[in-house]
Amino acid sequence: MSSDALFVGLMSGTSVDAVDSALVRVSASDVELLRTHEHAIPTATRQRIVAISHAGSNEIERMGTLDRELGMLFAETTQALLAAANTHASQVTAIGSHGQTIRHRPPSGATNAAEGFTLQIGDPNTIAEITGITTVADFRRRDIAAGGEGAPLAPAFHGAAFAKKGVNRAIVNIGGIANATLLEGQDLHSGFDTGPGNTLLDHWVMRHLGKSFDRDGQWSAEGEVVGEVLQRLLQHPYFQRSGPRSTGKEMFNLDWLDNCLTRNENPSPRDIQATLAELTAITIANAVRGSTVEVSEIYVCGGGAHNTDLMRRLHHKLAPAKLDNTSVIGMDPDWVEAATFAWLAGQTLGGLAGNAPAVTGAAGSRVLGGIYPG
Repeated sequence: MSSDALFVGLMSGTSVDAVDSALVRVSASDVELLRTHEHAIPTATRQRIVAISHAGSNEIERMGTLDRELGMLFAETTQALLAAANTHASQVTAIGSHGQTIRHRPPSGATNAAEGFTLQIGDPNTIAEITGITTVADFRRRDIAAGGEGAPLAPAFHGAAFAKKGVNRAIVNIGGIANATLLEGQDLHSGFDTGPGNTLLDHWVMRHLGKSFDRDGQWSAEGEVVGEVLQRLLQHPYFQRSGPRSTGKEMFNLDWLDNCLTRNENPSPRDIQATLAELTAITIANAVRGSTVEVSEIYVCGGGAHNTDLMRRLHHKLAPAKLDNTSVIGMDPDWVEAATFAWLAGQTLGGLAGNAPAVTGAAGSRVLGGIYPG
């Protein structure tokens, strides 16, 4: 791949607050983050995304119009990014668009593996038409067709960007759902979703304080972990799984949490926030420590990297391993996911695999995504 191949990566996660975009230079030996842009998702659009993420009436009509709406928003995001970077669309090889997940029911969570599916929207035809840039999208479904989980996809990128000879590392992404990548020297050993990252924390603080997130984990740091509730949460069957596995907000949500809180208990909302932070930290730590790879360095990316209380809990549970965020190994933690899909677009156009069977459980390496010419 040419050293001056430029790609745009687009990512909208479970928080549904903004579209993250990154302009990335990709070569055979390096991934360089050149410019980033966060594009707010309008409140009305966000509400439509949240609504379509749950079963309801008239779903096909609502999904179809929202698919187009998000395609236009992703195109607008790309144009804003390129304007900020003083880069013309003709200089960009392709856009890699993750899209907005509205359902993720992987084979491991389905009654019948053949019923497993994942669905991301944000019409790539619209993105390509408006921007004039070839767009690669729908990355997850080919992996599921090959018997995989369709997620996480980031570990393959983590291996390309962060692996280091002679050092065992874990790269932990804490978005709505948390995932971990285990790197044994320069080899990708394994990767998996560990369980809830920020999703329960964000929804709980919104319910009780009307805030979109708990800044720096200040509220959870003031609370006390409710041991009985924590143990009940840890009984979820997902935490007993091993090997390739993925999950989503379909499994870990406020309805599930409410069902775990019995009526005869009356913990303060602040203590439940502390308990949820502990749940995220302990499930990440258990997953990393439960691997056959003993890691000496752990680097965190995603929004959770800014949660001081969560990072403190992880530090205590993962010591003596070094814990830091990915900025110290060359990439701002806020933009690793967007850069992942820029890189994946390059893999697809090059006819190279984007999945890692050891991570997703797919029958083999596969070229991911569909290509929509600009």
